[in-house]
Amino acid sequence: MKKVKSEITDELRPEYKRSDFGEFVRGKYANRIKDETNVVLLEPDVAQAFPNDEAVNKALRYLLEVAKASTHLTERSDEFR
Repeated sequence: MKKVKSEITDELRPEYKRSDFGEFVRGKYANRIKDETNVVLLEPDVAQAFPNDEAVNKALRYLLEVAKASTHLTERSDEFR
């Protein structure tokens, strides 16, 4: 079977020129989007341990509870000195 070469068609209208659009910058808004969103990227080994967002949230909530409980323990032990 022969491969059929597809012709690349220029979809721009003839009155437009590439120079009319200025310089394109890849990722121009990436930092702003990163600052305005709560999406985080997990390292591959961590992502394997958590199959979905529910599992991540459950683990983080448990960690917060443990941290809060351990903080209360140290605060109480300081009071009795």
